[in-house]
Amino acid sequence: MAWWLLQPLLFYRLDLQIVYSHNVISPKSTPKVAAHLTSRVRARRLQRGWTQAELARRAGLKAATYILFERTGKISLLRLLKVLDVFGVLEEVDRIAREPDLSNVTLDDLAKPTRQRGRRNSS
Repeated sequence: MAWWLLQPLLFYRLDLQIVYSHNVISPKSTPKVAAHLTSRVRARRLQRGWTQAELARRAGLKAATYILFERTGKISLLRLLKVLDVFGVLEEVDRIAREPDLSNVTLDDLAKPTRQRGRRNSS
């Protein structure tokens, strides 16, 4: 593994921004993710043939709030959830960071002891 993957810093390598966050190296920064999300929401709005004012009305927002979101990507979480609910994707957002589904887990699976530490070296 390359040494720069282990450093908890911001790296620029081959014009690809690498961001270290929560022990995960991501090729995107938070502003870039926000910009991509904003463009996807805008694309869905346009696919349905809605104006910005129409989507804002359906989401229960002021038109200026939604227009600012499309222009800057800045919006409160609750307002973003209202917009996503209009598109019917609120359930997908609700699944983020949720505990795993245990509906297919058997009692035998639950009774298995969980390993507390790694294996010892046999040297």
